[in-house]
Amino acid sequence: MKVFSGKMYEDRIVIDPEVRHGKPVIKGTRVPVDVILGSLAGGMSVEEVAKEYGISREDVLAAIEYAAKIIAREEIKEYA
Repeated sequence: MKVFSGKMYEDRIVIDPEVRHGKPVIKGTRVPVDVILGSLAGGMSVEEVAKEYGISREDVLAAIEYAAKIIAREEIKEYA
């Protein structure tokens, strides 16, 4: 098992207004982070997602890391 230091997603996730309307995607592809996360949430394994979309295992893990960083910055507000 590899141990990653730093922020893997910074090298693998890009946001370009010209690609998928500025949604975060895997660098060099048109595969959006939200599709990767949805596939994982739907029960696919990391390896299955990588194979399905022609990306690497590390790309899938970077998408998870990216989403975790976004969620960590959210403010939690009480709902009435």
